[in-house]
Amino acid sequence: MNISTDPWIWIAAILTLAIFSFLYRENPLYRIAEHLYVGLGNGYAITFYWHRILMPSLISPVAHNPSIVTKVWLIAIAIIGALYFTRFIPKISWLVRIPIAIALGYSCGASIPRAVDAEIIKQLRATIVTRPQLAHWDTALWAIIILVGVIATISYFFFSSERKGVLKPLSYTGIIFIMVGFGASFGYTVMARISLFIGRLQFLLGDWLGLIK
Repeated sequence: MNISTDPWIWIAAILTLAIFSFLYRENPLYRIAEHLYVGLGNGYAITFYWHRILMPSLISPVAHNPSIVTKVWLIAIAIIGALYFTRFIPKISWLVRIPIAIALGYSCGASIPRAVDAEIIKQLRATIVTRPQLAHWDTALWAIIILVGVIATISYFFFSSERKGVLKPLSYTGIIFIMVGFGASFGYTVMARISLFIGRLQFLLGDWLGLIK
């Protein structure tokens, strides 16, 4: 055993064990680690936004840019953004709707065309098009399975008519594809969490206690 003498490794190990203690029950050590994590995260975020966003995008251009139009435009944007803080003043808290509406409107307008292209048009193209260099029997089989899965999944969410005839078994097939998709995504999530857990165990047993290399 070769226990580390680095104080930062000791701090990281103690905080890791404090978080793991929640697996037994909630306790003061876990709450201390939780509050410390949230506080450090917020402090880092504020510092990041100040030095990487506000300073180069607002304060420096307003102070050094000779264009009056640019300065007025940036100051107007800053005032609109500052309306978020009116949420803490009950009498004028309704003003917070202005920056929220602008942010939501801009994000929706900018994301909808990209989402339609990436998640609908390209999905439809990938469903029915197979590249010639990959046109083997197994590729064609998977292309058919994907096509059937897409049609069956869409039919499951077709609520305008009663599920009878061809639509009934097709929608049930869609349920199978949906469950397979949910199961795969959940499996990937569990694998990612287990990978993080293994990383912390390697840190505790290796970097801290020196039991493994």
